[in-house]
This record gives sequence, structure tokens and C-alpha cells, in this order.
Amino acid sequence: MPSSSAKPVLKVLLCSPRGFCAGVVRAIESVERALAIYGAPVYVRHEIVHNRYVVDSLRAKGAIFVEELSEVPNDHVPVIFSAHGVARAIPEEARRRNLFTIDATCPLVTKVHREAEIHNRRGREIVLIGHAGHPEVVGTMGQLPTGSITLVETLEDVEKFTPRDANMLAYVTQTTLSVDDTAAMVDLLKQRFPHISGPHKEDICYATTNRQDAVKRVAPVVDAMIVVGAPNSSNSQRLKEVAEKSGCPRAVLMQRVGDIKWSDFDGVARLGITAGASAPEILVEEIMGAFADRYILDIETVTATEEGVFFPLPRPLRDHEAAE
Repeated sequence: MPSSSAKPVLKVLLCSPRGFCAGVVRAIESVERALAIYGAPVYVRHEIVHNRYVVDSLRAKGAIFVEELSEVPNDHVPVIFSAHGVARAIPEEARRRNLFTIDATCPLVTKVHREAEIHNRRGREIVLIGHAGHPEVVGTMGQLPTGSITLVETLEDVEKFTPRDANMLAYVTQTTLSVDDTAAMVDLLKQRFPHISGPHKEDICYATTNRQDAVKRVAPVVDAMIVVGAPNSSNSQRLKEVAEKSGCPRAVLMQRVGDIKWSDFDGVARLGITAGASAPEILVEEIMGAFADRYILDIETVTATEEGVFFPLPRPLRDHEAAE
């Protein structure tokens, strides 16, 4: 490691906004508040958010993460549904078993669920733009009977899609997609099916849009970009893709400081850093600390917009607070 006098200068452009969004804050606080009220253990169906550091931290406090409700005992301990949302069959199963549930689904995901239900009631076939197998997509498709929703992932999927009735068609989208890629798919849907109905306000969430906008500003003027986030985090993966498409020669997704491969940053004089919506700021600070050991950092924050969004906790937790 070079001495401070020998350290080269590294220009660091920090993207803002980055890291936690309001839905992630709400989900994490739901688990922490439930542990404080009811004590450990608290069960969480699926990772509360897609970040290993967050999940491990909550596990250490007494959260037990499960993939299916069958793993939860019938002893009235709280069961929390993750921020990604769940299929309708999950809360129905919980009611049959008389489980005590707390729904930490992001309100913006719930908005997509409600839109799909309304379109279905009006007799429309629904196209869902999203990624197969992602928990949010599984949850959205699971709101309605099988066959009500067709998933499309690419422009080719849109080209091949044949509706039952082109005049009775609607679309919704996953909330964590690439803004530009999704816009291209929506444009093609509208070209092919001019009468298709869409959301009154786009489904891609404000946090996804804002983080991608910040990356678009930074990516063309840096030699490399670090996206702090998990490989199973859709919004983090999209940030990496957006950086590459916006002209960044090298974009790297990493979870923690131990993932740094210093050879990836040989010759880099300008470095961009951002973080997915489920990545805590402490992980950004860890990584910047490692770079500060090797470089003299010249840090500049590039701000796309200011965020002030807040979501209240789920009702059972709010009701308990009101009763205290």
C-alpha cells in the first residue's frame, strides 16, 4: 500500500440519490419494530430486502427468514411479508392457519397489484413487463387467476405476444426496471395495440428512476463505476446496466469491500459510486474507506434530485405505537 505522499489522487463522483429508498426503510423498520414489540423470533417470508448485510443484521437480532409459510410454527409469532410483495395465496394461507402477519410490501408494489386487479375486473387481459422469477413479479402475477397476466421480458416478447382481444388489453410493470428499456417496450406495445390501457402514473418507482438518472449524469465522465448492491437485487443490476449504456467503460456490482478487485481499477482517475435501493450507506463508506487507504480522494456529489418520500409503518405496528 502506498504511503500518503506517494498516493495518487482519485476523483470520486458520488451519485445522489443512492442507497435506501422509502419502501426499504419501511420494510427494515417493520422487522426491527416487530422485534422490539413482540420479541424474538420474528419470521420473515423471503429476504426482507435483497441485501445480505441487512438480512444478516436482522437475523442477528432475532429475525428468522423462511421461503414458505410451512416453515413457520403455529405459535402466533409475527410473520412479515417482504418489501417485494406476495401472491394472494400467501395471506390466504396465513389466515387459514390463523398466523399473525405484518405486510411490509412496498406501497408502490401494492399500487401495481391494485392496478392489475382493476384491469382484471374490467375484463382486460394484462401484460406485465418484468423479469421472470423475481419475487415482485411472482407476487404480481399471483394476484390474479392463472392466465390473466402474460409476462414479457424483451422487445422480442412484445413482438410475439398475441392478445385474446387487442381492444381489451392493459399493461403494468415491475417497479425496479430500467427506465429506458421499459419505455421502449411500452412504446412498442402502444404501436402494436393503440387501445392498450396503462397506469395513470408509471409503475417504475421514483427511487429506481432517480438513482438511474444520477448514474446517467456520472457514467459518461468517469473511468469506472461501482454499484454497491446484491446480485439478486433487480434495481442494483439495472444501475450497472444503465452505467454501461450511458458510456461508462467499466461498471462493477459489488456487495462489500471484500469484493474489490484492485486490478479492475488500474489506471482509473475518475470513479463513480452509487448504491442500489436496498444497500445501506455503511457499505458505501466501507468501500470508500478502502479507496482512501490507497488514494487521496477528491470527492464530489452529483445530485439528480432531492428525495423526501416517507411511508408509514404497516397498520399493526402503527396501532401498537398509538396504544403505547
